This record gives sequence, structure tokens and C-alpha cells, in this order.
Amino acid sequence: MRISARADYAVRAATALARLSADERASSESIAAKEAIPASFLEAILGDLRRSGLVESKRGAAGGFRLAAEPKNITVADVIRAVEGPLVYVRDTRPSELTYAGEESGGTFVELWVALRANVRAVLERTTLADLAAGRLPAHVRALADDPSSWRQSTALGD
Repeated sequence: MRISARADYAVRAATALARLSADERASSESIAAKEAIPASFLEAILGDLRRSGLVESKRGAAGGFRLAAEPKNITVADVIRAVEGPLVYVRDTRPSELTYAGEESGGTFVELWVALRANVRAVLERTTLADLAAGRLPAHVRALADDPSSWRQSTALGD
């Protein structure tokens, strides 16, 4: 699985918005500067987040962007789906919709990809923007990050 720059920037921008008070808004320029995100790229990302209903925008001198819901109610998965689509897909297909014609172990491959999706969801759907804005991770995610084996490459090719 690969997290694109677009997904990384979207999560960082949404987390920056989560750090604002309920009545504050931030300009795309201020977010871009604070998070070191290319401004033109961020504009497109914020547009996707707005169209998905995660972000609200207002024009004018008192304008800018803010989250459309409480940060505790927006997950990292919500943000990534807004800018990238499904979290895990194989050949542009959701794992649960895959079929392998003529493959003896086709069911095993589908189960493998479904299990991968379940694990990705276990991290991204249970981590909220409020968690990230507060600089903390849910206990089960923290346990994964604290495991020294999580930090080691497992093959010569890396992962």
C-alpha cells in the first residue's frame, strides 16, 4: 500500500484545521505555509475536502476554511477517501468485489486483500483528526507504532 503525497497533504491540512477553535477559519495560504504544502496543490485538495462535506469555506476578508464537523467525528479514513477514493483497491476494484477466473487459489487472494483492507481500516477509521491535532494516537495504533519491528524494513527491497 502506498500513501500518496495528496493523501498525506490532505491529512496534514485537515489536522491543521482541527487545531482551530470552533469560530476560526484558516486561509489556504496560511495552511500551505505552516504545513509546507505547495499552495496550488492544497487548493485542489481543499476543494475535494469541501465537495466531500468535510470542510466548509467562506469567501471574503473573514473567510477561509474550517472543518464541517467536530474533529472527533472525522477520521483519517474519511479524509483519505475524500481525496483518493477507496482505501484499498486492487486493479481499481474493491477487494470484496474481486474475482479470479481460472485460479485455484482465487478465493485466497480475495481474502488476503480483504484482510489487508480490514487492517488499514483498523488504523485509519479509528484515528480521528482530534487525535492527531492533540498529538496522540489511539492505544491500538500507538502499540503498533511502538513495536520496534514496525520500524524495520522486512526485505532487501524495503517496505
